[in-house]
Amino acid sequence: MSEQLKLSAETRERAGKGASRAMRREGRVPAVIYGNNQEHLSIHLEEKALVKMLNTGFFMNSVVMVEVGGKAHRTLPKDVQFHPVTDRPLHVDFLRIGEHSQVVVAVPVRFVNEEESRGLKRGGVLNVVRHELELSCDAANIPDEIIIDLAGYEIGDSIHISAVTLPKGATPTIEDRDFTIATLVGSSGMKAEAAEAEAEAAEAGEVPTVGEEAAEGEASADKTEA
Repeated sequence: MSEQLKLSAETRERAGKGASRAMRREGRVPAVIYGNNQEHLSIHLEEKALVKMLNTGFFMNSVVMVEVGGKAHRTLPKDVQFHPVTDRPLHVDFLRIGEHSQVVVAVPVRFVNEEESRGLKRGGVLNVVRHELELSCDAANIPDEIIIDLAGYEIGDSIHISAVTLPKGATPTIEDRDFTIATLVGSSGMKAEAAEAEAEAAEAGEVPTVGEEAAEGEASADKTEA
């Protein structure tokens, strides 16, 4: 389960671009708390504390308790805007939630037991289609990650959501199809070796070329007519 995070904040008395720029110069990040049938609350956070949480890698799928004026607000981060050049956080949106609200989060996928995969042992490559899974789950039981076991998978195999064990109470938001998460494919080196082997076999007369196949077909047809 994702760790519950805590942030201290202060209310914003002034709005607008000028006020926001002034806050950023002072090392603060403008933010807003909304949802749960309550009024929006404009706040600002300490940039250093926010960046530290962003660097954990699971900020966006964690419950964040934002304390404003002695009152704690249970929230889920919904959006973080970054500066296009410096990557500094410019603004954060927090969704206010109940303790057991049903929430939608993007949970990272982690693959294990690569050494137990026959396909990877043979030189295959894991082609990851989805690095995250969008899940609907209880706010009190948000998973840190979804682990997928690669043991036994061969080249040509696909890993679909139906083959993944999800935490209790968590369901994928895509319900209309058994979508693919990853596939095991042959490496370019393996394909080149296979093509080279076919070429050598053809030169040795073991595998007929397209022209030879056509000639053999015509010969068979002539014998039949005769």
